[in-house]
Amino acid sequence: MQVWLADPPFFGGPGQGARQIVELFVAFGLTSLIGLEREIQGKSAGVRTQTIVGTAAALILLVSKYGFSDVLQDGLVIVDPSRVAAQIVSGIGFLGAGIIIFRRGSVHGLTTAAAVWESAAIGMAAGAGMLLLAVTVTAMHFLIIVGFMPLAKRLSARLAGSVTMHITYEEGRGVMSRLLQACDRRQWQLTDLAADAAGERVSPGSTGVMLTLSGRGILTAPTVLAGIDGVTAIRQLDDEPD
Repeated sequence: MQVWLADPPFFGGPGQGARQIVELFVAFGLTSLIGLEREIQGKSAGVRTQTIVGTAAALILLVSKYGFSDVLQDGLVIVDPSRVAAQIVSGIGFLGAGIIIFRRGSVHGLTTAAAVWESAAIGMAAGAGMLLLAVTVTAMHFLIIVGFMPLAKRLSARLAGSVTMHITYEEGRGVMSRLLQACDRRQWQLTDLAADAAGERVSPGSTGVMLTLSGRGILTAPTVLAGIDGVTAIRQLDDEPD
């Protein structure tokens, strides 16, 4: 006797129940919070990128868990869901590498690239049903961003650290000499110095330099150097999370 097997339903089949929908929405909500934080910081990978990465990672993991149930056969066809999860981790690395840039002697985008990787991990955890872990890591993200930066600044103010600044000043007034003297009085070490190219001058009669200082209490350097006569602008390059 010939037996015909019915095709699996398009909706409500294995892996398409209420639990999986909840897991997708958890990944969507948590990673959108991370993206919103990056958006507020003015970073390139904001709410849309982070949310898409997290939700897509959750979907891929769900497909890995349930998407091949119609072809599985005991002892003949065996699927390892961990292989797809590993590919998510390596694939997100290429996306993160595109966010990291090197500009004016410093690296930018590392935190945002790490946040994209983190969003993928949160999405994977939600897709795997580990909702408590996904919520916990999201809370840890805001603890790191909101709590660690003030702590790092306070430690740098008391201990030895370094700061990179771009200083614009008026030419022909000996401003550079006064800058170096001010640094010497406070025992700040000049570790790097680079003058702007001629095409980068912001206004006639002004020039700029990129300098890196290190020493104790270095976070006060922008305020101290801004008070020197002839200095028109100071921009600190590493004062914000990347």
